[in-house]
Amino acid sequence: MLSDAPSLLSAPLPRRLPSTMGLRVVEAVARHGSCSGAADELNLTQSAVSKQLRGVEQIVGASLFARNRRGLEPTEAGHAFIGPAREVLVALASAVGGVAGFRQEQPMLRLHVLPILGDRWLVPRFSRFAEEHPEIEVQFTNFVAHGTAEAADATFRFGEGDWPGQQADYLFGRDVALVAAPDLLARLGPIGDVRDIARFPVLDHPPTPLRWGEFAEANTVADLVPQRVIRFGFYALVIRAAIAGQGVALVPRALVVEELSGGRLVNPAGLGFRSRHGYWLTRPADRPPSPALVLLRDWLVAEAVGMQEAR
Repeated sequence: MLSDAPSLLSAPLPRRLPSTMGLRVVEAVARHGSCSGAADELNLTQSAVSKQLRGVEQIVGASLFARNRRGLEPTEAGHAFIGPAREVLVALASAVGGVAGFRQEQPMLRLHVLPILGDRWLVPRFSRFAEEHPEIEVQFTNFVAHGTAEAADATFRFGEGDWPGQQADYLFGRDVALVAAPDLLARLGPIGDVRDIARFPVLDHPPTPLRWGEFAEANTVADLVPQRVIRFGFYALVIRAAIAGQGVALVPRALVVEELSGGRLVNPAGLGFRSRHGYWLTRPADRPPSPALVLLRDWLVAEAVGMQEAR
């Protein structure tokens, strides 16, 4: 029958054909000899199986089964119909399997994210990208050792934007503000200029190249000797310590927008500086970005620009 397929393709099909479920019901009833057996296999009720069977019989214009002591047996018309119906189902299953190789896999991006950037900037707004592009699966990971199998499609980095072998797109972070908790200023007095910082503990994160020397130079102070320096291994702790009133800190303004607008932190005398360092999205320069990565990059840059324009 299937060998005649090319000639059948040139002929119009009948207006009414049994549904795929109808064919499955007929085939299952023929094997089980009962509607109950077919219902269990197809996860249908017996009444649904009976309805499907009647629908097929109405289309073909003949009874396909007759009841006897052993259950439901195919009629002569049933024998003529069941074999070709089974071939059709097998052919459909084969076609589905054959097309599987042509399916487009869901785009997936693996991103290495700095914890402070993910916590304070990316994650709070990422739902907007996910809603705009539900077809793109994004996996966030921390930095991993060299030689791992899971290489990143893109990496968020902090620096001056020059990494060998990497194409970098600037996001934000060069606008650095001096921040302090209001209660700290209430205890130790106001900060009117850079020299007043000498009365305050300074909160520092040595691995981050936001140097107090760079701040002093930008504010035309030859040397800045704080009361004491409290060092933290995680940059998130610098921000938490500043909110808790433990000292003053240098922080990219974009990471403390909510705290500044809500009054948990203040920017005394508007002090800060324009740093050479910032947050960047980087990707290997030796291969073109995927369409999904281009969409993400454009969205990130637009978010960063919109954030700065909103200030």
